[in-house]
Amino acid sequence: MNHPVISPKKLIEVALPLDAINLACAREKSIRHGHPCTLHLWWARRPLAAARAVIFSQLVHDPEDLWRCQNLGKEPNKQVKGHWTKVRARLFSIIEDMVKWENRSNESVLNRAREEIRNSWQEICVLNRDHPRAKELFNPQQMPGLYDPFAGGGAIPLEAQRLGLEPYASDLNPVAVLINKAMIEIPTQFAGLRAVNPSARNENRLLVAESRGVAGLVQDVIYYGQWVRHEAIKKLSDLYPPVTITKEIIKERPELKEKLGEKFTVIAWLWARTVKSPNPALSHLDVPLASTFVLCSKPGKEVYIEPAITKNSYRFEIKMGKPPADAKSGTSAGKRQAFRCLMSNTPMTYDYIRGEGKAHRLGQKLMAMVVEGSAGRLYLSPTLEHETVALHAQPTWKPDCEMPKKHRNFQPPVYGMDHLGDLFTARQLVALTTLSDLIRSVKEKIRIDSVDAGLEDDSRSLSNGGTGALAYAEAVSVYLAFALDKVADRGSSLGRWDPTPTQSGIINTFSRQALPMTWDFAESNPIGDASGNFGSAVELVAKAMSACSCGLVGHVYQADARKQSYGLFKFISTDPPYYDNICYADLSDYFYVWLRRTLREVYPEQMATISVPKAEELVASANRHGTSETAETYFLEGMTQAMHNLSEQSHPASPITIYYAFKQSETESAGTNSSGWETFLEAINKAGLALTGTWPMRTELGNRMIGSGTNALASSIVLVCRPRAKDAETISRRQFIRELNAALPLALDTMTRESEGLHSPVAPVDLSQSIIGPGMAVFSKYAAVLEADGSPMSVRTALQLINRFLAEDDFDTDTQFCLHWFEQYGWETGKFGEADTLARAKGTAVDGVKQSGVLHSSGGNVRLLKWAEYPSDWDPQADQRLPIWEVLHQLIRVFNTDGETGAAAVFAAVQSKAEAARQLAYRLYTLCERKNWAEDARAYNEVVTSWSGIESAAAKEPGLVQGELF
Repeated sequence: MNHPVISPKKLIEVALPLDAINLACAREKSIRHGHPCTLHLWWARRPLAAARAVIFSQLVHDPEDLWRCQNLGKEPNKQVKGHWTKVRARLFSIIEDMVKWENRSNESVLNRAREEIRNSWQEICVLNRDHPRAKELFNPQQMPGLYDPFAGGGAIPLEAQRLGLEPYASDLNPVAVLINKAMIEIPTQFAGLRAVNPSARNENRLLVAESRGVAGLVQDVIYYGQWVRHEAIKKLSDLYPPVTITKEIIKERPELKEKLGEKFTVIAWLWARTVKSPNPALSHLDVPLASTFVLCSKPGKEVYIEPAITKNSYRFEIKMGKPPADAKSGTSAGKRQAFRCLMSNTPMTYDYIRGEGKAHRLGQKLMAMVVEGSAGRLYLSPTLEHETVALHAQPTWKPDCEMPKKHRNFQPPVYGMDHLGDLFTARQLVALTTLSDLIRSVKEKIRIDSVDAGLEDDSRSLSNGGTGALAYAEAVSVYLAFALDKVADRGSSLGRWDPTPTQSGIINTFSRQALPMTWDFAESNPIGDASGNFGSAVELVAKAMSACSCGLVGHVYQADARKQSYGLFKFISTDPPYYDNICYADLSDYFYVWLRRTLREVYPEQMATISVPKAEELVASANRHGTSETAETYFLEGMTQAMHNLSEQSHPASPITIYYAFKQSETESAGTNSSGWETFLEAINKAGLALTGTWPMRTELGNRMIGSGTNALASSIVLVCRPRAKDAETISRRQFIRELNAALPLALDTMTRESEGLHSPVAPVDLSQSIIGPGMAVFSKYAAVLEADGSPMSVRTALQLINRFLAEDDFDTDTQFCLHWFEQYGWETGKFGEADTLARAKGTAVDGVKQSGVLHSSGGNVRLLKWAEYPSDWDPQADQRLPIWEVLHQLIRVFNTDGETGAAAVFAAVQSKAEAARQLAYRLYTLCERKNWAEDARAYNEVVTSWSGIESAAAKEPGLVQGELF
């Protein structure tokens, strides 16, 4: 496009009410029932609040830049500037209202947002009315749609639809494609229809259009889901028998004496995997691999399993009361010796268990049963009847899809469980295949009822755009298949029993983004009424459907983002894969095998392959590409191609917004960095995109299992990009630094000032990440920034120069992290995710700062160590990682105990860092005084005022001066 488009900066390129957005995201993550994300599991899905705020702010003009575009050559007066402030405050208030969970369907709030988006579109159409392609690009009557080429869990397309835009979504992964179809495509195709099931039809049997959204479709999903459940009970009841209260049970549980002969429904069977005993004398026995014998740890209601051992056998008995100390560890024997033989205490190594697994000698032993009684849950000892019924189930089909071998997120193959079918017990396979078959067969019943209700019997399928009886029947079956996947998530041999007082139930298979090995597992009752049953799964799906939007018709495609063409002249917001953090294709095979079995006739194109496509997936997987280097090259080249495609196709009236949340850091000889983050920025730059903003958003659930003491996703960085000018210049490093020094102070002032128009300044902990936006805007708008030797400057170097500006001192990266973390939290504890966001922005990592000895990090929490906590046996000459922060606080520690003389010895040992430590002390004193941290301010003030004395005493210290330590 040779003729330039007039495109004012959007709000997201200037300012955002981050606090309100982050607060809404945090609240939303605790909401489960009725949230669209509960329609079907997907990994690392964006909160709807974040997606809604980002889309709105990338389409609505910032008032200041709009005025400049409308008044070329004019300088604004004070009155005009005051107007900008008021307009920006009004836009902020819209965002603050819009992101609240309770306002997700508030039409009054949403209409205000939609009106602002439409007004901005009308204004840009006016600005470009003389553009040669105005009719094609700037039609005031037709706003462009919004496209997400990495649609995943569908949050972005769904929120685009909610904000009145025509949503387009694509993904290479067929599971993601189906989720998006179920969220933005199917509901709009059948919005306003009454339910077709016989129970809901009115007397004249006519299909009447209504304005109730998907209420009719939801009613039918519930009705036909109940039909499937009732039919499944008929077919499966023999496999899931109740427990009859006998005299033997009453001996164990005397409180049940009045229940003799009654039948109780089992809600869970608790099993332990078994191997042959390694003791030669007992090699004929299968012994349990039980990680715990505790079933309930609620105070006053403790329940545990007690093994009753005889000479040649054992059985499990349920006991009430406080469990013995060794019950918590079951038959575990520590890390080196994985388990012990229950009969002989002979240790069993993981190598031994792996060998047993690969020889297909892993078995299972029933340890306990959980039933639902009138007074709550009861734990009963296992019976031979229940164990026999389960072990003699005869499945007719099982998934034969292979899992990745030698991958950190897939542990079962290490123990001989190579295929997805191996993750299910025989009884679970029978139940899942039965439900799958019933969902396939109910389609004909729905079609007949639809015709009776008045829908056209046109034989046009859902995949071909049908809206008649056949398509409607297929649509209902899609949601029932999602309910089946919920049963599969809680219905594998990887589901664990949680004995904690707050949970006490079955933990689903995907409690984290991996398929770990589980030694003792809980088997749910899919035809019962407790966790993991099909009826509850249908209800959860129905609630999620009701929360979806029914705006403009959605369009969903299966496509590779590098080659797709659906985004031509559309607004673009997307959430691409995060380097090597999540292998979506491998994980989603778990659900795909059941979706394919159930819906292959509905979506033959999406379900054509035996497993989810993997070769084209844009993740840096060394498992697929041989080495980390080749995997990184594949990711960089592929992501560059995908981003270039977006750059070429996106509508010029709006920037592109991209979420990124990589957290894994690497330590190299040159320091600690995030290769995923830098590689992604490199891809953005090589693709011809210029960054115009970066915003940290708290978009991940803080208590996820993967986040417990690990380097996990906790925040997303939203990158704002525009295509780089085709005739972009090349500049020198000196020119780049000069331009940074001119641009960053203005940006910093905008981000941090308190005003009516910007009443939510960027928090200090987020400032380092946010300043990357205007800094990289300078770097990425040029074709290249050349070093003194003529080589192009790397993204890493550019980030270091940007960070140096914010630090205002040439401190090392660890000290920069500590300084800005201290400004936000002082000595208090903060979340690991926030610390990792700040560390990445500073070019370091939390683990690296921890290694330097100035930080405590554990259990997802992070805090700076106070000087009194520093080790007294510290040797600066032996310290291999010595940031200025550590130097200063070790000096304060010694000064407080040994006065100037002791501090002088430290000063002499770290003389090359002494001046920087003094500068840091000044800065911390000023900070503490401003925040009224009197005690801390006094400590820094005392060391600063004593500096001359310490320096003089250090000059008399012989032989302690050392060279550069860090």
